[in-house]
Amino acid sequence: MIKPLLEVKDLCININSLRGKYNLTDNLSFNVYPGETFGIVGESGCGKSVTALSIMRLLSYPLYIGSGEILLDSNNILKISEKEMRRVRGSSISMIFQEPMTSLDPIFTVQDQLMEILQIHRKNTHDEMIIKITDMLKLVGIPRIKDVLTSYPHQLSGGMLQRVMIAMAMMLDPRLLIADEPTTALDVTIQAQILALMNDLKEHYDTSVIIITHDLGVVAETCKRIAVLYAGQIVEQGDTAEVFHNPAHPYTQGLLKSMKTLASKEKLYSIKGTVPSMEDIGSGCRFFARCDFAQDGCEQEQVLRKHSDSHICRCHKAEKI
Repeated sequence: MIKPLLEVKDLCININSLRGKYNLTDNLSFNVYPGETFGIVGESGCGKSVTALSIMRLLSYPLYIGSGEILLDSNNILKISEKEMRRVRGSSISMIFQEPMTSLDPIFTVQDQLMEILQIHRKNTHDEMIIKITDMLKLVGIPRIKDVLTSYPHQLSGGMLQRVMIAMAMMLDPRLLIADEPTTALDVTIQAQILALMNDLKEHYDTSVIIITHDLGVVAETCKRIAVLYAGQIVEQGDTAEVFHNPAHPYTQGLLKSMKTLASKEKLYSIKGTVPSMEDIGSGCRFFARCDFAQDGCEQEQVLRKHSDSHICRCHKAEKI
């Protein structure tokens, strides 16, 4: 049996606010296997990005991990020192952040920012670092490499910046790459190029990938398995093909119905209501107020149930729905 590269077990991320302490995520559990692309999908505010930051151990006050484990090769990285974690970042786990324009430092050139990674983690000479950087930029399809290296972030297009971010994330050949909304704010053509590039790099380096997105089209095209998040909980998880063709949770069904197709002439479906704020989340079903199938008894707390051998769902009416 293949052993997971990453295991997230019962992860609870909390926030301290003026109104008290609240859970942003509730007992999240999922595995990522070697060479696999795993998707985490949901609306804005459901907990996707904070989950990614917790894996990188980049949460800052007032956010913190309340409980749970994050195991990399069976080692709990929540227990290691910050010095040890700095060695893990980049070399074992790397991340492509949202909005490359704001993720790169505006006062340093692209070369300066790429070289900093090698200066911290490797003991290469200057010439060796330039060769490594040039090779990586070639691999991500960047033309006019000398011009790009001497450019500042504001001088590059969104698509070019995203390629630089991918090159930066892959510089140390990490075993796990986390891509947080990697195609946001890019036009459709560039989105396709970026997704194809990430897939090529995954195959080239045999890297595991977590893609975090609200775009179901991205998930369908790239991910083997998927976890659907709603209000800090996983409401459905399984093989992407099975979840898309046989969605068991009303929220997943709503997300799929809200996707517009060229052949569709019907009015675009919209899930009623909004995601509850952390102050409004109670102990019962978090989707109850927005569910088209809600009946008496549905307001009680729901647990993840087995829907098939590779498919779990947080709804006691999944079979009937």
